[in-house]
Amino acid sequence: MKLQPCACGGIDVHAHVVPERLPDYLGAHMPALWPSSVEAPAQGGLCHRHVMIAGRQYRTISEKCWSTPRRLADLPGMGLKHQVISPMPELLSYWLAPADAQQLLRYLNEQTAAMVADSEGALLGLAAVPLQDIDLAIAELRHAVQALGLVGVELGSNVNGVPIGDPRFLPFFQACEALDVPVFVHALKPTGMDRLVGPAPLQQVLAYPSDVGLAAASVITANLLLACPRLRIGFSHGGGTLAMLLPRLQQGWQVFPALREQLQASPVEQARRLFFDTLVFDEATLRHLVERFGASQLMLGSDYPFAFHERAPAERVAAAGFDAATVSALLHGNAERFLGLPHTETQR
Repeated sequence: MKLQPCACGGIDVHAHVVPERLPDYLGAHMPALWPSSVEAPAQGGLCHRHVMIAGRQYRTISEKCWSTPRRLADLPGMGLKHQVISPMPELLSYWLAPADAQQLLRYLNEQTAAMVADSEGALLGLAAVPLQDIDLAIAELRHAVQALGLVGVELGSNVNGVPIGDPRFLPFFQACEALDVPVFVHALKPTGMDRLVGPAPLQQVLAYPSDVGLAAASVITANLLLACPRLRIGFSHGGGTLAMLLPRLQQGWQVFPALREQLQASPVEQARRLFFDTLVFDEATLRHLVERFGASQLMLGSDYPFAFHERAPAERVAAAGFDAATVSALLHGNAERFLGLPHTETQR
């Protein structure tokens, strides 16, 4: 598939899909955590379905999760020309047996590719892979990129409690680097849930940023970008807590010999090679992230089409008071570089 540069409008790197129907299990004994969906009452003129996991309703979704026309109709109002779509993170299925997960994720990748094909160039897709088995994950990555035309891969912030910076995942990241495939890391099954006081949505509101911040920190403390210098890896939710943790990590690296020995380059230097989305719901925080990580490292993110999403991501960037070059970089230039798209400026 020949990718086209974004001539105007933004590129949203953080948006999700859920197929209208999830596949039946093909084996003899269906896993308890195999997801399914059932019809739900229509709301606001949109069809809805309940996503069911282990016999319980996990989330109610609208047809914007699976309908390409519905999605495309919303892009202009969000200031977008392109949107990068990836599975709802709870479908990544690291907790299934590897072969079962691969079966489900192959279906999800095929559904994502079909939406991309129906979008006439407006949508780009990220693959899902069974990262609980490195060999299977690499094989599925190759299939998704080479056979299905997906442009990157979505990973969870941890794999059954193991942070993605753990050395066991290095062969997968080396494969991404060799294939020139960008990685987008989304919060998943976050730590610290026992410390929250309040209803279930606090997982998304408070625990997700904590987990993705720790995931990004694990990439730094593992020296991943030194081992894979051409790897492009980005993090959801503005990198979560990393921007606040980074000065402490930098100071610790200067103070503690064990940290100095472990980290082979300055934490700040490493952090400014990571990418982050802009999904922080606040202009002052956006300005802080640009100051902390650099104007070259932030990309639009919306979390569309779920209820807790940024309705006008391009407007949020425009309202933050950046100069024109920074606005252009955040709207599309950085995403073009992250995704390997032709850069708009080179086409003029």
